[in-house]
Amino acid sequence: MLKVNVQPVDTAEILKKVRQIEIKTKGLSNHIFAGEYHSAFKGRGMSFSEVRDYQVGDDVRAIDWNVTARLNHPFIKVFEEERELTVMLLVDVSESSLFGTVRQNKRSMMTELCAVLAFSAIKNNDKVGVIFFSDGMEKYIPPKKGKSHILFIIRELLSFTPTRKGTNIRETLRFFNNAAKKKSIVFMLSDFLTGDYQDALNIAAKRHDVVGVHVYDQRDKELPPVGLIQMQDSETGARQWVDAADKQVQQYYTQQFQQHVQYCRNSFKKSGADLISIRTDEDYVKALRGFFTNR
Repeated sequence: MLKVNVQPVDTAEILKKVRQIEIKTKGLSNHIFAGEYHSAFKGRGMSFSEVRDYQVGDDVRAIDWNVTARLNHPFIKVFEEERELTVMLLVDVSESSLFGTVRQNKRSMMTELCAVLAFSAIKNNDKVGVIFFSDGMEKYIPPKKGKSHILFIIRELLSFTPTRKGTNIRETLRFFNNAAKKKSIVFMLSDFLTGDYQDALNIAAKRHDVVGVHVYDQRDKELPPVGLIQMQDSETGARQWVDAADKQVQQYYTQQFQQHVQYCRNSFKKSGADLISIRTDEDYVKALRGFFTNR
């Protein structure tokens, strides 16, 4: 994998970027995703609201027999869906998330995606929490409501520096499975460059509503035909010289990526979870809207 160095961002620049992301993603949440988000995820269940007069066509199984007997007139129970949800964003902050060759790196894309999802959630009066992970749990922000909380999350996404470089989806899901006591909507944003995580994903998907967001760069998939280059794995530091102009090398590189993507798809499908794939130079609006609409 090619390595891209990212320079530290000062406080003024971070605040400026927070504001830019807020303006862009809040608008998308308000005007594009609010309705789709609301209908895509169910609440925790049905809660009793009131009783009212029975009307022709009502389900007789909803009749409140105690009230009916007391008032000598048929009444039915009315239930409504409990809409308040908890949304957890599990965000990959490993070294490979800093890779990007066209419009932006993967971390920047994931930050915008998190902002859109978070603003959509608070529009629905839901709580939002975050787990930053690498090859271990890096930071946990408990779920809360409100705009100030979302802006804090965005600020952390922009400025956070992890202590480790690798990626471990399995251990991250195990931590979340042990920490989460109530059912949540879980968005896991990552390039998923890690080992086997099927068992942990199976457990998480049984307890929670899990959606994987696979973020990748064009150069994760294809090598530019630029001749002899030295490639470095940004997480392990391993280096290797390859002839990027060699057709067999290019084909092998693409096949490795395709196998990786297929493993991700199979793992999420097997667990009953959803998976969205988004490239860093693509418009994520279409991908998110398609997911919300078709879910």
